[in-house]
Amino acid sequence: MTLDEIAKMIRSCDKCPLSKERTQAVPGDGNPKSRVVFIGEAPGFWEDKEGIPFVGRGGKLLTKKLESIGILRKDVFITNIAKCRPPDNRRPTKEEVALCTPYLNAQLETLAPEIIVPLGATSGEFIFKKYGLTWTGMLKENGVEKRINTIFGEVKIIPVIHPAAVLRNPHRTDMFVDALKKLI
Repeated sequence: MTLDEIAKMIRSCDKCPLSKERTQAVPGDGNPKSRVVFIGEAPGFWEDKEGIPFVGRGGKLLTKKLESIGILRKDVFITNIAKCRPPDNRRPTKEEVALCTPYLNAQLETLAPEIIVPLGATSGEFIFKKYGLTWTGMLKENGVEKRINTIFGEVKIIPVIHPAAVLRNPHRTDMFVDALKKLI
C-alpha cells in the first residue's frame, strides 16, 4: 500500500465522531523515503485548516530547530496518532486512537523508518506501549534512544518534548534541541 492510498483512506474515514467535526483529516506530510518519522498526538487548529501536520506555532518551532541542526522538514515524514482534530485540542480518546491506529501502522509499514520520533508524552507513551517498552515520563525519556525490532527491521525510538510544550516552557529549548541532535 502506498502513502497516497493510505491518505485517501484517512481522508474518507468516518469511523469516529472526530470525522464529523473536522475541517479535513490530516494524514501526514513529508518525504516518503525518509529514514525519520515524527509522530505527534493529533492535529490542532491550523493543521485541521491546512490538512498538514505541525504547521501551527509548534510546527514552526520544530521546523526552525530541525533546520538549525541541518535537517530540512521536506526530508522527514510527520504524522500524528489521531488523524482528525479533537474538539478544543483535547487528547484523543482511547476509542479514537484505536480507530486511527491501523492507519498509523500502515504508514509505518510503508515508510519502514530507521528512526521514530514520538513528539510529546501522549505519542511517546503510545509508541512505547506499542513496542513493549516501559514509559517513565517525557522529561526522563526526552532524547533517550531505544532500539527495537519491528516487522520492517531494527528501529531507533527517540522521544522528543513536544514543540508546543517548549513554547509554553522556553527554558526547555536546549533539552528539545539536544534531543533533536540525536537524529544526526
